[in-house]
Amino acid sequence: MTLPLQELYRSVLEGKPASLTFEAEGTTYIRNFLPMERLILLGCGHIAQPLCRFAAELGFSVTVVDDRPSFANRLRFPEAAHVICDAFPHAIESLDINETDYVAVITRGHRYDADCLRAILPELSPKYLGMIGSRRRVAGLFNLLEKEGIPRAALDTIHSPIGLNINALTIEEIAISIVAELIQCRRQNLNRRSKENILTAENIDLPLLEFLTHNEIPKALMIVYATSGSTPVKSGAMMAVDQTFRTAGTIGGGCGENAVLRDACRLIGTGERRCVTIDLNNDMAEEEGMVCGGQMKVLIEDLSVEK
Repeated sequence: MTLPLQELYRSVLEGKPASLTFEAEGTTYIRNFLPMERLILLGCGHIAQPLCRFAAELGFSVTVVDDRPSFANRLRFPEAAHVICDAFPHAIESLDINETDYVAVITRGHRYDADCLRAILPELSPKYLGMIGSRRRVAGLFNLLEKEGIPRAALDTIHSPIGLNINALTIEEIAISIVAELIQCRRQNLNRRSKENILTAENIDLPLLEFLTHNEIPKALMIVYATSGSTPVKSGAMMAVDQTFRTAGTIGGGCGENAVLRDACRLIGTGERRCVTIDLNNDMAEEEGMVCGGQMKVLIEDLSVEK
């Protein structure tokens, strides 16, 4: 590994992009670690709570904003990275929104929605900008803002009504529809080919990195570097096991993962590395009734011996 894990972990904590470079079967692979994308929720009403929770679980760094202390507080939003209690225009100015941010305007009324959009458009251009509301009320608000001088082209970039149409009714279902739209935006330009030397997964599994760097117990690291067919994970999936058989991360679960874990445990302390193939089309997979197929290639590397 060309970047020490401690250095990688520090970069991740500082919000900087990092990458791990390694060689397997004569090919050099790059596993990128991109900073968590920021989701800004403008409005801390009831829908914001499940939306914050679901988005945080999917790796977004969530900032929630409201001008009411009884709504914008840490007790209501324990999963949020930041909780801001301030007037919406002032909070937006302080957040320095950029083209990598996701913004959901979910205030308690279109008066406040309008304040938010005036502060954002047309100067700021987040990656995603969505606003809650019925088609009729949204159309009326857009007409008002256009008369005030906000270009129609800028208004047309807003996802509204917010969320994918999944016939959602409850607050939780509406939150899921919004999260689904965030995922759609996040993945729209994803290279899904799993035989490239730049691996598909770019997420940060902080518990895994902490497991790798926070104690001196010998460990082995497993990285999926190539896949074909319908596999449970994409290239770049990572897992680690230590000498006490504790694990962190996953390379898909099931009997395939268990087989690689046994190989990894045997490798700890040897200073060696090896490549293995998990065949999800073989007789064992068929006997277990596994829903996935295809193959995964996994690099196992002992981390307990200084190279």
